[in-house]
Amino acid sequence: MKRALMFAAAFAASSSLHAAGIGIRAGTTGIGGDVAFNLAPTIDARVGYSALKWGHDVDTSNVSYKGDAKLSNLNALLDFHPLGPIFRLTGGVILNDNKYEATGRPSNGGPGTINAKVEAGNRAAPYLGVGWGNVAGAGVNFYADLGVMFMGSPKATLSADCTGLSAGQCSALQSQTASEQGALEDKLHRFKAYPVLNIGITIGF
Repeated sequence: MKRALMFAAAFAASSSLHAAGIGIRAGTTGIGGDVAFNLAPTIDARVGYSALKWGHDVDTSNVSYKGDAKLSNLNALLDFHPLGPIFRLTGGVILNDNKYEATGRPSNGGPGTINAKVEAGNRAAPYLGVGWGNVAGAGVNFYADLGVMFMGSPKATLSADCTGLSAGQCSALQSQTASEQGALEDKLHRFKAYPVLNIGITIGF
């Protein structure tokens, strides 16, 4: 992903015929940046990467989870400016490795732990949105993106850790894990779209 950004930066810098710029941003896809260059009077191409990790605990009716949410997003976008350099329409694809990894303990105080991982349904997620500001514009400017990343229904993978448990305890934990995975997948099924809101500052040349 870093190589992709370096390639895009080199391409933009090598072009003397088209405006180009670099942006630094933060938002719901993480902290990162963009490299953009002008393709036509109203169209810019933009490549960027953002990432973030933070601790996040979740409680369901049967299990208490302690884990980390991890964002990793590589975007390839086209910005269309139909009304001038400020307002734009944006579309493209975001290659993501967004996931939540956690360890859970049964809420009823039972023995053993449950390892959980929730991942995006689509690693290559289509993106549509609107925006303000021109990343490829000259000078120092503000820019923002507001849109939706169509990640598909998240996929949940749960496994029982039976270390130190008897055969009977392990069987009970495995049964609870299977039930928890089914309930979790039912809840996650409706979360097919991920909201995107990013703001940042650009430097154009």
